[in-house]
Amino acid sequence: MEHITTVLVVDDEEDIVNLMRDFLEAEGYTVLTASDGTIALDTLVAASVDCVLLDVMMPGRSGFDVLRRIRETSQVPVLFLSARQEDSDKIRGLGLGGDDYVVKSATPGEIVARIKAVLRRTKAGEPTPASRLDFGRMAIDVRARELFIEGKPVALTPREFDLLQLFAEHPRQVLTRDQIFEQLWGPYGDRHSLTVHIGRLREKIEEDATNPRYIVTVWGVGYRFEGMYRS
Repeated sequence: MEHITTVLVVDDEEDIVNLMRDFLEAEGYTVLTASDGTIALDTLVAASVDCVLLDVMMPGRSGFDVLRRIRETSQVPVLFLSARQEDSDKIRGLGLGGDDYVVKSATPGEIVARIKAVLRRTKAGEPTPASRLDFGRMAIDVRARELFIEGKPVALTPREFDLLQLFAEHPRQVLTRDQIFEQLWGPYGDRHSLTVHIGRLREKIEEDATNPRYIVTVWGVGYRFEGMYRS
């Protein structure tokens, strides 16, 4: 039986919840809803959820607080949906482990497209050119979507894993920012968020994130994955 993707929409504004439910159901998704953070966390325990669309400003727990709790036990993709457009909020949300940050002024169609972009590479059973990629102290199990450094598991968000896999499948190749966005975000997305995701990924895989040896910046162009770690 084909797996039906389930999206949890968390927002205290009923109109937005109903609008997103209509658009997502029209795309074939099952939609669960929660009007606050506590209900959302309870839903994630009780049901199998493939993606979360999470409001930032809600009564009680903020979306940021909810994401912190989610990341204690789960790497389910989380997209923030917020009326706030400040860069500081976007950086905070992505820095906490969010996979994308979408402002409420975006059209429902764009929001659905951003959800699809996050889900596209996390969908179970997606074919991959190799099941395991080894780079010195780092091993990537592509099918299981797991990362090991010196034999120890390292937790990555879905977006971080997608980014690492893209680099690892193109070692020693310069990938432009546009190429990375086309592969992982499609036509939508905030270019600034890529810098945040790169920074978080470096913190997890590099011995010194301020002097990266794996993911190297090619100034004015993009990034290059060095492949074999060199001391």
